[in-house]
Amino acid sequence: MPITVHTIDPDDPLARHCLTHYFTLLATRIPGLPLEKFPIPDPQAHDYRPPHGTFLLATADHIPQGCVSLRPFAPGIAEVKRLWIAPAARGQGLARRLMTAIEDQARTFGYTRLQLDTNAHLPEAIALYTKTGWAPVPAYSPPPATHWFAKAL
Repeated sequence: MPITVHTIDPDDPLARHCLTHYFTLLATRIPGLPLEKFPIPDPQAHDYRPPHGTFLLATADHIPQGCVSLRPFAPGIAEVKRLWIAPAARGQGLARRLMTAIEDQARTFGYTRLQLDTNAHLPEAIALYTKTGWAPVPAYSPPPATHWFAKAL
């Protein structure tokens, strides 16, 4: 089934579905990270709305397959957050497709640089960022982040 990517409000039930699975994945993979750290609805949802942020949802036949979001960080700089791919959709290039889409969206908002953080217990994410032109940068956020990347647009 073809996968479509579109903008959705971060408080939409489909976005919340993805975020619930994403936060559960983080709590499962990162030792000592409690699921309670991630309330739903997301108290930061306003950061992921236009005109300076966005939340992208990938669906196949109206079923969530993945998501990624963007929020403002500093003048000209945005932060990519919450990249998640449903287990059944992994290995098909969807993460790369979502990252390309969020980079394109960032350009339309006028951002010239993106940054993100991740954790050593998410090696697939680190590999994706490394393969797609993201460069390591000094730490800019607290744990559980262990790796930080940036990319010029």
